[in-house]
Amino acid sequence: MQIIYLLISVLVIVADQSLKHVVVMNYSLGETHTIIPGVISFNYLRNDGAAWNIFSGQMWLFYLIALVAIIAIFYFLFVHPKKSRLFNIGLCLTLGGIIGNLIDRIHLKYVIDMIQLDFVNFNIFNLADSAITLGILCIFIYLIFIDKDEKNREGSRLK
Repeated sequence: MQIIYLLISVLVIVADQSLKHVVVMNYSLGETHTIIPGVISFNYLRNDGAAWNIFSGQMWLFYLIALVAIIAIFYFLFVHPKKSRLFNIGLCLTLGGIIGNLIDRIHLKYVIDMIQLDFVNFNIFNLADSAITLGILCIFIYLIFIDKDEKNREGSRLK
């Protein structure tokens, strides 16, 4: 079953890297194109930091964080797996996003960002960032709402 989950990570990586490639090949740096008026645009930027460009240029920190996160995700997928699809899908979305951005950081020394939300003042981001955010949201939903219900059911069965 873990192989199916890892395929989710591979799909995230391929989609992220493909969109980045399309943007780099077809846009000039800083060029913006409206996709859905008033909703979303593509704006080609390079980011050598994290969100809000914090820790700009600190590649060693991003390599370290990525390595620790990848090890933790593999631990929870293979050594101490949960039976929850939501939790496992969250891990694999996060894994795919981390690797998608790590590829950029290793290869380019920056991350390619392009998705701009036009209806709100928010950072420009990429598919990898979206996968990380959605994955962490899935993990939090599981841990906050589902995991404790499962533990309560298990506890009541043991009585």
